[in-house]
Amino acid sequence: MNFCGKVVLITGASSGIGAATALHFAKLGANLSLTGRNLTNLNEIAKKCETISGTRPFLVAGELTNEKDTENVLKSTIDKFKKLDVLVNNAGIIEMGTIETTTLDQYDRLFGINVRSIYHLTMLAVPHLIDSKGSIVNVSSVNGIRSFAGVLAYNMSKAAVDQFTRCVALELAPKQVRVNSVNPGVVKTELQRRGGLDEQAYANFLERTKETHALGRPGEPEEVAHTIAFLASDHASFITGASLPVDGGRHAMCPR
Repeated sequence: MNFCGKVVLITGASSGIGAATALHFAKLGANLSLTGRNLTNLNEIAKKCETISGTRPFLVAGELTNEKDTENVLKSTIDKFKKLDVLVNNAGIIEMGTIETTTLDQYDRLFGINVRSIYHLTMLAVPHLIDSKGSIVNVSSVNGIRSFAGVLAYNMSKAAVDQFTRCVALELAPKQVRVNSVNPGVVKTELQRRGGLDEQAYANFLERTKETHALGRPGEPEEVAHTIAFLASDHASFITGASLPVDGGRHAMCPR
């Protein structure tokens, strides 16, 4: 698997799955454009990538719910590299809440980041991906293909990402652009802490993966990163419109 000469744009690259994906693509020789809200963290990831590949990634800080920032992310990447081969739509958030407790502000915030920003950046990137016959990988969730109580708006947003993936895959297939998603289960990142879990609740959450995931453990960010790179690569040249669980078997489980 080799991405030498390929330009890869990764959103939410300052931590978690996005950071692991940046490091993995660096190992594979890609030219990286990384974006996120935390420029300090982005710089740390860029240093690690440079140590691996000898080439420093291009960094564009921005808030993807801000249309001007999103436009700048894409334009700056194209200005720098003159092309785009792979778009990894990774940025996303989670918040707790049921139909009784989720406010409209929460709903709008989740859909703004998890769905609208992906729609906007992809829309801007498509002409360049058509030119390169490139690939899109969206980071969804097992919550997009299975239903879980207590994270209603998040579940809905990830289901929307999966439907977006399939629809855009069909629309762009005649132009030889592939579009797929990965659907992680519980992965050891900051996502749940940022979503409201304190340290004890998070520890309990990870402990429960022994029961909620068939493989009996949470995933590592690198395991999702490897799958993203596979879907973006020529090794997956006949795969499009797929939502691929990377969840330790959680999607296949039923309560007994």
